[in-house]
Amino acid sequence: MKKMLVTIVLVFAAMVASQGSAQSQAQPAAPQQPAAQQPAGAGQAAQPGQTAAQPQQKKEIKDPAEYNAYVGAVQQTDPNAKISGLEAFLQQYPNSVMKEDALELLMVSYQQTNNAAKMSDTANRLLQANPHNVRALTLLAFTERAQQKWQDAEKNAVQGVDSLPQMQKAEGTSDADFQKQKTQIATVLNGIAGFSALQLKDYPTAQKYLRAAVEVDPNNLENVYPLALAYLSNTPPDNLNGLFFIARAANLAKDPAGKDQITKFGLSKYKKYHGSDQGWNELVATAANTPLPPQGFTITEYVPPTPAEQAADLVKTKKPEEMSFAEWELVLSSGKPEDAEKVWNAIKGKSLQMEAQVMKASPTRLEIAASQDDIDQKRADVLLDMTGPIPARLMPKEGQTLAFEGTPVSYEPSPFVMTMSKGALLTKAAPAKKKATNTTRRRKPAAQ
Repeated sequence: MKKMLVTIVLVFAAMVASQGSAQSQAQPAAPQQPAAQQPAGAGQAAQPGQTAAQPQQKKEIKDPAEYNAYVGAVQQTDPNAKISGLEAFLQQYPNSVMKEDALELLMVSYQQTNNAAKMSDTANRLLQANPHNVRALTLLAFTERAQQKWQDAEKNAVQGVDSLPQMQKAEGTSDADFQKQKTQIATVLNGIAGFSALQLKDYPTAQKYLRAAVEVDPNNLENVYPLALAYLSNTPPDNLNGLFFIARAANLAKDPAGKDQITKFGLSKYKKYHGSDQGWNELVATAANTPLPPQGFTITEYVPPTPAEQAADLVKTKKPEEMSFAEWELVLSSGKPEDAEKVWNAIKGKSLQMEAQVMKASPTRLEIAASQDDIDQKRADVLLDMTGPIPARLMPKEGQTLAFEGTPVSYEPSPFVMTMSKGALLTKAAPAKKKATNTTRRRKPAAQ
C-alpha cells in the first residue's frame, strides 16, 4: 500500500509539473487556422481488444480574460491559492476548453492538501466531463481501496485499466516519460482491481489483474502475496501458480514476523499438495531469483492410496490379531474379498476384549462405537448381544466408555456393523491395543 501511494504521488506530481509549466507559458490563441494536432502517446500501439488513443488536439483559449484567469490559477505555487483560483475559473467558465485540465489540477491540489473528500468530489466531477479520465479513476480507486470499499474500488480500477489506451499525454511530456507514467498507473490499477476482487472472493478476476501487475513489477510484495492467495483460494485451487508465488512472497518479505508467517503458510499448503516438505527449500530458492514460474515448472501432487490399497498394505504388514478394531473395519468394509476373508477367519468365533463408547443401551443388547471415526459420527459399529440381562445398577449410559467382551458372529460391510454374541461387561480395562483409534482409511501418511 505504501509503495502504491508513492507511485501515485510521483506520477501525479510529474503530471502537475508538466501541465502547469506548459500551460502557464501558453499565449491566448489568435483567431486563425486550427492548431496542429499531435497524436497522444505517439509510437504506442493499442493493446488487443482496446481502442487506441485518439489524436490530441492542442487546446487554446481564445478569450483573453478566460486565458488570464486560467494562467493566474495554475501559476499559483501555494496549493490553497491554486484551489481558490481553479474553483473560481471553473465557476466562471464552466464550458472552457481547459475544463478537464483545470479539474485534474484541482483534484491533485486537493490531494496535496490532504482533503480527501474534496479530492474525491473533484474526481467525480472530472469523470462527468470525461468518463475515461485515467487520473481521476486512479485516485478514486486508490482512495476506495484504503476505505475498503471493494466493489467501488474494483469498478473504478477496471475502468481505469480499460481507459488507459485513451489516456492523453500532457503537453510538454516526452513520449518516454508518458509511457513510464502509463506503465506505473497500469500497475497500480491492476493491483487495486485484483486485490479488491480478492476481498470479494472473486478469485479468477483477482488472478487476472494481480498477475498483470506482477508481470510488470515482480518485486512488489503487495501484489505477489495476494496473487498467491488468489490462486490457492480458488475452487479448485491452482496449486502450481499459488505455491510458486507464495514461495516468491516468502523471499520478498522483509519483516521477520511477516516472512515467518508467509513461509509457514506456504509450507503447509505445499505439504498438503505434495504430501511432504521434500522440494520446498528448492522451490523457495528458485522463486528467489525467478520472478515468474519457469517453463515446464511442476510439483508432483500427492495422491493418497485408496481404501482398498490401504487394506491390502495393512494385511501384508500386520497379523489380524495385532490390528485395532478400526483396522478390522477398514479391511472388512473396503478390502479385497481375499483380504477380508483372511481377517474375518482370524477373528470370528473368538472371544475378544476391547473398549468402546455406548450409543444406545438395553438390558440385552448394547449398540456401541469402537472406532474413533464412528464415535465422532455417533454411529454404532458394534451390536453386542449380552449373555444375560444387564442389572439396572450396571446399566451403561449413552456416551459412556466401557470395557466389554464379545464374540464376532457376523458383519455388514457397508455401512460397517459387526454383530457380537456372548457379551459381558468387564470390570477391568481392556487391552490397550483394542482401544478405539482413528480409522486407518482416513489417515494421511506422515510427511517425509
